[in-house]
Amino acid sequence: MVAALLTGLVIMLLECFLFNLPFWRSLPASTDTAAASNSLGSGIERTREGLIRVTDPTQAYLELKADGSSAFSRIDLTRPPNQAKPGKTDAQPVLSSIHVRLDGDGQAGHSTMISSRAPESLYLQARARSTLRLWIQEPVGSLVPISAVRANIRVPFHYSLGRLCTMVLIAILLACWRPGSRLWRIGLNTGSGRQRLALTAFLLACGGLTIAGLLGKLASPSPLVFHSPGNYTYDFDQYGHLADALLRGHGWLDLPVPDALAQSSDPYRASTREQLLAQGVSPIYWDYAFYQGHWYSYFGILPALLLFAPYRLLSQLWIPGGAMLPATAAVGFLAFGFLAFGSLLIIRLIGRLAPHTSLAAVSMALAAFFLGSNLDYLLLRSNFYSVPFCASLLLTSLGLWLWMGAADRRHKARIWSGQGVAPLSLPHLSGGALCLAANLGCRPTFALSALLAFPLFWPQISALWQQLTHHQVGLVKALRAPAAIVLPALLLVLPLVAYNMVRFGSPGDFGNNYQLTVTDMTNYRPAAGNLPTMLVYYLFLPLRWTPSFPFLAISPTPLPHWAYHEPMVGGFFALCPVALLVLALPWTRRKLAGSRSWPLLMTGALLGVFLLVFDAYKGGLGWRYMTDFGWYMALGAIPVMLLMLGELGPASGTGKAALADADLTTPKMDRPSWSMRLRRLLVLALLLASLVLLALSCFVPGRDDALITTDPDLFFSVQTWFRWMWL
Repeated sequence: MVAALLTGLVIMLLECFLFNLPFWRSLPASTDTAAASNSLGSGIERTREGLIRVTDPTQAYLELKADGSSAFSRIDLTRPPNQAKPGKTDAQPVLSSIHVRLDGDGQAGHSTMISSRAPESLYLQARARSTLRLWIQEPVGSLVPISAVRANIRVPFHYSLGRLCTMVLIAILLACWRPGSRLWRIGLNTGSGRQRLALTAFLLACGGLTIAGLLGKLASPSPLVFHSPGNYTYDFDQYGHLADALLRGHGWLDLPVPDALAQSSDPYRASTREQLLAQGVSPIYWDYAFYQGHWYSYFGILPALLLFAPYRLLSQLWIPGGAMLPATAAVGFLAFGFLAFGSLLIIRLIGRLAPHTSLAAVSMALAAFFLGSNLDYLLLRSNFYSVPFCASLLLTSLGLWLWMGAADRRHKARIWSGQGVAPLSLPHLSGGALCLAANLGCRPTFALSALLAFPLFWPQISALWQQLTHHQVGLVKALRAPAAIVLPALLLVLPLVAYNMVRFGSPGDFGNNYQLTVTDMTNYRPAAGNLPTMLVYYLFLPLRWTPSFPFLAISPTPLPHWAYHEPMVGGFFALCPVALLVLALPWTRRKLAGSRSWPLLMTGALLGVFLLVFDAYKGGLGWRYMTDFGWYMALGAIPVMLLMLGELGPASGTGKAALADADLTTPKMDRPSWSMRLRRLLVLALLLASLVLLALSCFVPGRDDALITTDPDLFFSVQTWFRWMWL
């Protein structure tokens, strides 16, 4: 209780003094500078509406006098006129996010951005005793809603609930993971009612946040279609269109096809499409598959079939004709499913590796797994591109959880048993196979996870082979377990390949070669010379630090030959350093011998390496593609983490003994050694570094779906948290 009170006191002191340091430092401000004293540079002009238009960026500034009583100035805004006037739909937009720089007494200040929707961002700092100059760093013709600049300002005291919640969350993590935490003295017990209740409460809280977010997205849906004359049409409702097509009984999308495009001799050639666009041909949909005069989606059918189509039918109860499910809502729902079943999977894996692992180590392993799975990227970029990844993460975690529970000796009904090995639950085998095979209808690369059946069930496979070769079992009985896996998989795979046959005439053709994108995909051949460079970028692209928020920037990724490459902040191990522990997995074989999990984890790590090479060669450099291999790497890092934390083997130095509480499973433990404390601190540092880096990467301008564009309110609100750093 005392520690909690002291932590709360520290948080309040940080909030009141450190984060509000501008308020305390600006108390002596004279506040006597009038807005009328602003003089305009020759590179800007004032419009009749009170806006500023940039005519020459080299002279685009406002200048005013300052007396040095306060280092802060405030930008006053002009309310922009209505831009949607009748008959003036092409009115020039007024910028809401503006690049500026405030100089004091001729000394150049820091370039930054302000937002008309984030009042705190309008306070800038520059020390000046005579003259301030605000530079507007926007191109010619930009309209800026700046009325004036006021110097010698007293910054108001600001209380941020989001900042407080962030500090509380960090305090909770530190309290749970610090080397002396009580959670290190509570062992994992999956039969404990209290522990199950705690996990349920956590998932319910996450589920409540998910439902609140879903309701907000469903309450105000809008078509995500963007088009400008002479350009492609960007339609991000691809899954919604696919669901509508399926409900109408055909595989092509009900989208208009321009005659000029349909009659073109080679619509896949980028130059041909550029000519059509220049001639005003529209719509030409970006990143849609075009085949034999129809638009198609080359993304897997299952999310459309299981989520988007049912929502269209269900929403007819309150909306005539139904509504289209927003992709963001689907991503949120699927991500929560992955959070739930991914947690169960990791807990079940830890139960095999070290049954009495401390809850502190379990929570660390869960955090490492979800950080490595690239879930933060998918949630931030929650359009249709993230749907198949989230769906496959959910299906794969559910399928592997079922398979890992198939050998539970508590199963009594519908089992397959072999001599000297644990019996297998046939329903678990079938359910897991069905989930893993379903990846073929979401993100097909995840279907390779079905190969984990061999290391997972190798004792049973060996026993079955011995029984067959020695004629100790009948063929029908012997094939029960293999049939429980193969038949459900075929039940799902056959309709999926038939769907491809109907659309493109080949069972393995998903249509991705017919997508209209930056190049002719029908003739594109990846350049093998890019592969070594891409592999380095995927794993070790270094972080590029900057002096201002978010302190990270896009790292350049030059390639020897052209290939698709998405703007990235850093490689997988650079952004998630805790995943580096997987590199030590090959040397944990002896430690993991008792759990028989080393072959499973090594096979997963090798599958991750294969998918890394495959994505780099076939797909190019894409941040979202890290999801294909990242979760394998994170899975393989968990046993190394447990070994560092002293949870594997007797050499932990913690002296686990008899259990003191059968429900909480609390072992009596000696005081941890200094070496153990240092190892725990190292893992804690790796986890916190991963959390901080992934959080900051969400705010980096220039990345796809950057928050500065998609949610400027959040971006600028968080940016103002760090104003005290420049005082």
